[in-house]
Amino acid sequence: MNMGVFSSKKLKPLFEPILTNNPVTIQVLGICSALAVTVKLEPALVMALSVTAVAGFANLIISIIRNFIPNSIRIIVQLVVIATLVIIVDQILKAYAYEVSKQLSVFVGLIISNCIIMGRLEAFAMANKPLPSFLDGIGSGAGYGLLLILVAFIRELLGSGTLMDYRVIPPSFYEFGYQNNNMMILPPMALIIVGVFIWVQRAYTGEVKK
Repeated sequence: MNMGVFSSKKLKPLFEPILTNNPVTIQVLGICSALAVTVKLEPALVMALSVTAVAGFANLIISIIRNFIPNSIRIIVQLVVIATLVIIVDQILKAYAYEVSKQLSVFVGLIISNCIIMGRLEAFAMANKPLPSFLDGIGSGAGYGLLLILVAFIRELLGSGTLMDYRVIPPSFYEFGYQNNNMMILPPMALIIVGVFIWVQRAYTGEVKK
């Protein structure tokens, strides 16, 4: 059944990067920030929302002006658009979530060079209309963000016994000898967890194709 803008064909750019073509597990992009901001769930969640917002609106803006961008300076224009959006996001975080902004440190600024966003601008926004481009950006950002949140959930829960800094594992567990796994807060464990997700996603995708 065709439901206009809500038809499955038109929503494909939104859901495909999340389900079957995840930018991290399938395209293996954005790994660095997955290692750096996933020690706790809160900064991972904020980073996920920030990248999703920047990716969506960058795609939208570039798609709208794509016919007016000279090919020789298209990368410069894309970087200017992304940088402007990142500055806006950074100022909002400093105004309303200052502590999280400090935890994220330079990684908010590094969204400017995020290969997921640049890749979608080049591969999709420069060749498609605004609405599909916006959905593609949101989907790509959400696919990236979903992995950040899952990794941070596992690392904070097992490494600190908390979620969003709230104690989740009951004190009685510790009385019976339970200990937090301190290895979970180290960067190598983030890489291992991401590797497991990549394996699971690719195994699932391979089964679907069969």
